[in-house]
Order: sequence, then structure tokens, then C-alpha cells
Amino acid sequence: MPGLKRGTIFLTLIAFCLTAALSSCSSRVHKNDADAAGELRVYKDLSYAPGSKDPFQTLDLYLPRHPKQEPVPLIVWIHGGAWMSGDKNHPPLLPILDRGYAVASLNYRLSSQAVHPAQINDCKAAIRFLRKEAKLYDLDPARIGVWGHSAGGHLAALLGTSGGVKELEGELGNNEFSSRVQAVADWAGPTDLLTVGSQAPKNCRIDFSSPTNPVAVFLGENRSPTAYLAASPIQYASPDDPPVLILHAEDDDIVPVGQSREFSELLKKQKVTHELLISPEGGHALSRSAFVNRTMDFFDKYLCGN
Repeated sequence: MPGLKRGTIFLTLIAFCLTAALSSCSSRVHKNDADAAGELRVYKDLSYAPGSKDPFQTLDLYLPRHPKQEPVPLIVWIHGGAWMSGDKNHPPLLPILDRGYAVASLNYRLSSQAVHPAQINDCKAAIRFLRKEAKLYDLDPARIGVWGHSAGGHLAALLGTSGGVKELEGELGNNEFSSRVQAVADWAGPTDLLTVGSQAPKNCRIDFSSPTNPVAVFLGENRSPTAYLAASPIQYASPDDPPVLILHAEDDDIVPVGQSREFSELLKKQKVTHELLISPEGGHALSRSAFVNRTMDFFDKYLCGN
């Protein structure tokens, strides 16, 4: 969760692993040499909240090089950083453009600016904006996946489980469009903010009993058990949730692996299609090629039918 020095290493390694894992998303997506040599199509700093000039309510959109022959699936990257730090710059997913996906990388308001539910309000507004502008950018509004790590994993999971939950939608505009997503990849995200402290291992680098720990800052002054649950993906899980991929490392010393096990058990009870992959090692960064490959296979399966 924290913006650690290992974050830069994580981004570099995941980008390397993604590059090694390239393949076509769908047989319906065609490429040729001229297309591959074309310039990357990038739209920077798109405001997803109508009327907002806040740079933390913007996204960058990266489109595949191939010509517009049909709408393409979209994967939205949500950065980590304990809800306290991080930004949309240098998303590690860009190599998947060559698999036929578009990529959107989000900024969202950090906890120093606003507390929950501002962050999920922003993420939902971004999904609604992308769906509204799908035709303009040749995106398929019926094939939107989200992928987040750490605090970004929490927000990705919350997007997946809270589709249609009015209290979390916010009023940032384009509310006539749905904020639901069709697939979720949660990498080491906290999913039950009420139990994350009790599950923390002895070597955990976060003191969850401190009033300034990331979860407490994220929630602000309202720290009742009800408030902790209201900000937790597990609170909203239901049988109509999209497929979820959960990845975690046993030796994670920031977000306890028990969070992912608990989330998986709840999704199982709710009969939600999901996969749980736990590695014996990898720490919080999860920068392993096997994890990257499994994540891309997951999106290929549920967004592209491969």
C-alpha cells in the first residue's frame, strides 16, 4: 500500500513481464506491418468529471496502433500508494496494447485531499466517462476490465462488487451511464478494512493501531465499524458481480494475505466466478511473470472469450 521505493522496481518488472507475454486478444483484431510501425495513440489528461479542473480527476487513454475496425476491449489501471500517493503516469500495462486492448490509467483524489468515498466516486466517474466516450475512442463499452495493485486493488475490487450501489456512485457527472465493469484483477488489495489490522503479520510494515495508518487516514474522522465495512469490497459482494482474479503473496508484509483468502471465501459463498492465486513468495510487489501471464489470460478469457 505505501508508496515504497520498491514501487519503481515493481513497475519496471511488470512491464518487462508483459512485453514477454504478448499475443493477440482476439482473432477479429487485425494488424499489419504499417499498423505496428504507427505512432502510439495517446490522449493525456482527459477530465472524467465534467467541469472539474482537478488534475487528480483525469485519466490518460492509450489506444492500440491498429486501424479502427471494431471497438476494442479496455483495461483500466488503478495505481496503488495507500490511497496517499501515486499517480497515473507510466502505467505498467502499455505492452498489452499489442494484444488488442486499450489502456486507461487513472488519477483519483488522494486521502490528503478527500476521504472515502471520494476515491471510489472518482473511479466510478471515470468508468462512466469512458463508457460515454466509447464511440469516440473506438472502445467496447461492454468489455471493460479493471486491474489494480494494493490500494488500487482495493478500488478495483470495490468497483467490481459495488455495481449499482448508489451510495458509492457519487455525483460527478454522466450518471446516465453505468459504472459496472466486466472483469476485475485485484493484486494484493485490502478487501475487509475491519479485519486487515488483526490479520497483519508480526513483521508487517504498517502499524494498523496507529491513528495515522493509511486505512485510518483514508476513512477520515468516521472510524466506526460500520464505516470500515462501508469502504470494504466484501460488504457489497453479490452473485451478479463480474469475474474476479485475486493474486497475493504469502510473505506480503504490507497487506496481509488473509485479506485475499477472506475475499475468496466470500465470493465463493456468493457464487461469484473467481480465481485465487497465492504465491509462497513475492512480497507486496508481486512482480512475477507467472502472475502477469495469469492476469492476461484471465482478461483474454472474460473480455475476449479466448
